[in-house]
Amino acid sequence: MKTNRSIEEINAKIKTGKVVVFTAEEVIGLVKEKGVAAAAAAVDVVTTGTFGPMCSSGVFLNVGHSQPRIKLNEAYLNGVPAYAGIAAVDLYLGATALPLADPANRNHPGEFIYGGGHVIEDLVAGKKIRLVATAYGTDCYPLKKIATTFCLSEINEATLYNPRNAYQNYNVAINLGHKTIYTYMGVLKPDMGNANYSSAGQLSPLFNDPLLKTIGIGTRIFLGGGIGYIAWHGTQHNPSAERAGNGTPMYPAATLALIGDLKQMQPRWLRGLSFLGYGATLQVGLGIPIPILNEEIMGYCAVSDQDIFAPIVDYHHSYPYREGGNLGLVNYAELKSGAVTVNGRKVPTASLSSYAGAREIAVSLKDWITTGQFTLTSPAVTLPSVDASISLKTMPQRDPEEREDQ
Repeated sequence: MKTNRSIEEINAKIKTGKVVVFTAEEVIGLVKEKGVAAAAAAVDVVTTGTFGPMCSSGVFLNVGHSQPRIKLNEAYLNGVPAYAGIAAVDLYLGATALPLADPANRNHPGEFIYGGGHVIEDLVAGKKIRLVATAYGTDCYPLKKIATTFCLSEINEATLYNPRNAYQNYNVAINLGHKTIYTYMGVLKPDMGNANYSSAGQLSPLFNDPLLKTIGIGTRIFLGGGIGYIAWHGTQHNPSAERAGNGTPMYPAATLALIGDLKQMQPRWLRGLSFLGYGATLQVGLGIPIPILNEEIMGYCAVSDQDIFAPIVDYHHSYPYREGGNLGLVNYAELKSGAVTVNGRKVPTASLSSYAGAREIAVSLKDWITTGQFTLTSPAVTLPSVDASISLKTMPQRDPEEREDQ
């Protein structure tokens, strides 16, 4: 008998403590042992996780009214500029914002010691934040300057809103030039001295539901250590990227816009980062539960690193000058092995995304569900997705030795 269950049925099992949850890592072995059909019959939910740099992130803050009132025009949080063109005391602080005094790359490579992502981490950690702001003054908002401190618990609202997170696959960055370069993919050594990537691979949320069958607007998720939701498709969302026969894209594809209450979150899962020679950003912890509605969904969740491919891209010239093309495709098992072969040479690899953190998130989300603290939601609206009937390609399965010769 084929598996066919609803999210409502899964939530009923969560409430009675009878739900069966596996992480995306754990379910791979189960499918190998019992097959897709038996695994789908046995498992209700598969949890995923990722914990990596996500520049397109930030927070909306309502800092409350002063006495007398002020209509913020220019505002700084710990010296980092926040956008004030929303309403009187509403601000948006982006993860990559820098203090005006930061030398940036004027002394190359810049260190970018403190930026918007670090302010967000400090907020979540409960630290005092210094607000300095000016205004032009109005009859209803007469104050023209304010300098004060606050902590997260003292302000009205704080909403994490990230326009683009959870990239469904991404480039493997390499440097074909003859000098070190400094990028958002980290420091890249000259003459193919290293290759950096950023994905949890088989644990990553959008690799486990590659065609977005269960993920959409309103999906409840693990976000920054608290509960969040998918608000929209993310910026640069590209559902038309070429895909392998298992549905996973071979190039950067889908993205998610995410929202959640910052006051629920934890500094463990929202970390300010400094990228030498590039800038500041935020490391975001994200986990999405995949309801096993049928065998098709379980088949997607059984994907493993050797079945997921990413393009190797030159960040010396091809990427910055948008010349397109790549140096070949490599699977995540090879990337995680510590070295890949590019143009006949072994190149050491490193991940900007924490696989250990992704695993911890998937396990935490599993615990939330099995203990009844977290139930699933049906998407109110599906996201723009791929037409599987015309876009899926069969990836050639070559062994590593064969790949080296190409």
